[in-house]
Amino acid sequence: MSIDWKKYKNSPFYDELIQPSGEARRHSQQLAGFLASLNDEELSTARAAAELAIKEMGITFTVYGEGSTIDRAWPIDIVPRVIAKKEWDFVEAGLKQRVEALNLFINDLYHDQKIIKDGIFPAELLAKSVNFRPQCVGVSPPKGIWAHICGSDLVRDDKGTIYVLEDNLRVPSGVSYMIENRSVMKRVFPELFENNDILPVHDYPSQLFDMLAAMSPRPDDAPEVVVLTPGIYNSAYFEHCYLAQEMGCELVEGRDLVVNDDDCVYMKTIYGLKRVDVIYRRIDDLFLDPEAFNPESTLGVAGLIRAWKKGNVALVNAPGAGVADDKVVYSYVPEIIKYYLDEEIKLPNVPTYKCMDKADRQYVIEHIDELVVKPANESGGYGLLIGPKSTKKEQQECIKRIKADPRNYIAQPTLSLSTVPTLVDSHVEGRHVDLRPFILSAGDNTQVTTGGLTRVALVKGSLVVNSSQGGGSKDTWIVDGEDE
Repeated sequence: MSIDWKKYKNSPFYDELIQPSGEARRHSQQLAGFLASLNDEELSTARAAAELAIKEMGITFTVYGEGSTIDRAWPIDIVPRVIAKKEWDFVEAGLKQRVEALNLFINDLYHDQKIIKDGIFPAELLAKSVNFRPQCVGVSPPKGIWAHICGSDLVRDDKGTIYVLEDNLRVPSGVSYMIENRSVMKRVFPELFENNDILPVHDYPSQLFDMLAAMSPRPDDAPEVVVLTPGIYNSAYFEHCYLAQEMGCELVEGRDLVVNDDDCVYMKTIYGLKRVDVIYRRIDDLFLDPEAFNPESTLGVAGLIRAWKKGNVALVNAPGAGVADDKVVYSYVPEIIKYYLDEEIKLPNVPTYKCMDKADRQYVIEHIDELVVKPANESGGYGLLIGPKSTKKEQQECIKRIKADPRNYIAQPTLSLSTVPTLVDSHVEGRHVDLRPFILSAGDNTQVTTGGLTRVALVKGSLVVNSSQGGGSKDTWIVDGEDE
């Protein structure tokens, strides 16, 4: 018995692979035909091979809970997501536009704040921002880039329209899993990569290193680039190790670095101190430097911000970039793009209600059972209220929180997220997905990954795709060929 796409039920959702008629979308026909040719045993063998590859390669993620940490094997589904290159070209242009405007916005907030003076962005919103860093006011990072690495989450609705759900500009994670998903799929289905023109993702580490090197304050010398990790107990530690290894950089913790009297950063080695030019930091702002931020932090390096302000070291992403990593700021991105670039937004935002606006707040309270309510600065799916799936008690508690701090909440319609066929036992069922591509900004050029990390809600009917809450992942293929 093999997969019968005619029996695949994807209505009422937009399915990325199969049309409502049961026919594969034009750019997915080779994949759909190949999967349909496999019997139950072959599908089971392929899934087992993927799980074995994950274990052999040591691909893990960490779940926190109940006062403990658990390392788990990274969950991957062997049915990939496929997107036509023509459509991806449009998405790529939209992401580049977005990140360019956001970098201009962040730079403006730490300098002249023209967008506030011109009445486009509310001063009240900035005043209550938990990620605005007064310590960064007046600093000018190389080439005006604050968010060198951005991971923007994309979703598709039931009509096939792609929206930006949020922007991750602080310490975006997940790119290593994007690359490793591809490695696993090449092991499981090597023949698919011989017969399909699938754009590569394995060049990301070299692109990342080139971008980091371009930020060096000593451009004439071979730059010393390091990856700064909080340590082995961080949920993204696998990624920190992976990227450092792939780039040929040292993986360091705060105790491995020191800022000397010359306001330069040095790495402790067995040969003595070695100057560091660029730090790809995977530590949140407040723990970066006990001299500038949290004095109790043991994760960072005393004097690091002082060295950065003097221009002696580049920090990627720059401290303070998270001011734009705020779901309320997100709602202003169309206006931000118009203000700085004089362009209309290419990739639309999901329609958003701002609870700090009185009329919007009243609408949210009256329709809370229909909406998704989000706190401004939570991540990982935490703090969400999904109205249609919530209880009356949960709704009332959420309303209390909104009234107590309206600036901290937005609400959006409950989108009918697109689906991708996902292997369940020996058959396929549609599961909801999102997508996180990664954008690298070096000032003179911007690069977008050809695809990204597709996260899938493995629980039937669930909209929560985060791995920490039961989600999984898929390889994402950008292929030549047009959609309908």
